[in-house]
Amino acid sequence: MSNAPLPDGVERRTFDGTERLATRGDPVYGEPTDGEWRAWSPNRSKLGAMFDLGMETGLEGGEAVLYLGAASGTTVSHVADFAGPTYAVEFAARPTRDLLEAAESRPRLFPLLKDARKPETYAHVVESNVDVLIQDVATRGQARVALENKRFLADDGRLLLAVKARSEDVTREPADVFEDVRAALEEGYEVLETRRLETYHADHLGIVARPR
Repeated sequence: MSNAPLPDGVERRTFDGTERLATRGDPVYGEPTDGEWRAWSPNRSKLGAMFDLGMETGLEGGEAVLYLGAASGTTVSHVADFAGPTYAVEFAARPTRDLLEAAESRPRLFPLLKDARKPETYAHVVESNVDVLIQDVATRGQARVALENKRFLADDGRLLLAVKARSEDVTREPADVFEDVRAALEEGYEVLETRRLETYHADHLGIVARPR
């Protein structure tokens, strides 16, 4: 566990005798709570894992966020607890229903039933110059998705990308897949930091980058 600074609104707090990441907000997935705080499990969240492993995400709290691959809202609900306007893109209808429920008590969370590979379909909704693009999309071409969505990111913004090796190619070594994704990403981003998320997520790489 590292002491990299956490954003305002994210703290390490004790739940059942164990120190864990936490944000203030209504519980979403049966996580432990303590008053208004709820535990943020890095085992269920790639961004939570990036925080727990001490990656320099550059997040300070209050940022405008575009979150790709929101699923049922486990991670993006924590993000909306400490960030500013949080646009949550999810392609599948079933998890979007849960996402809508998570958004009921979070006025800054905006669920969008859209395909992250087709940013033109939500360009009219998402504000331009968001501070952070967070991506956790289980699809081939994860670098391409990040490059296509760069249009929304401010020049001094950050990309926080969780690369899932098995979604790219289940037959290849994850390290080789990660190398290819990173190389493709460099077409539009400068990679600042990478870290394997193995402690919490098998065959995943966390990447922090900024637009070129």
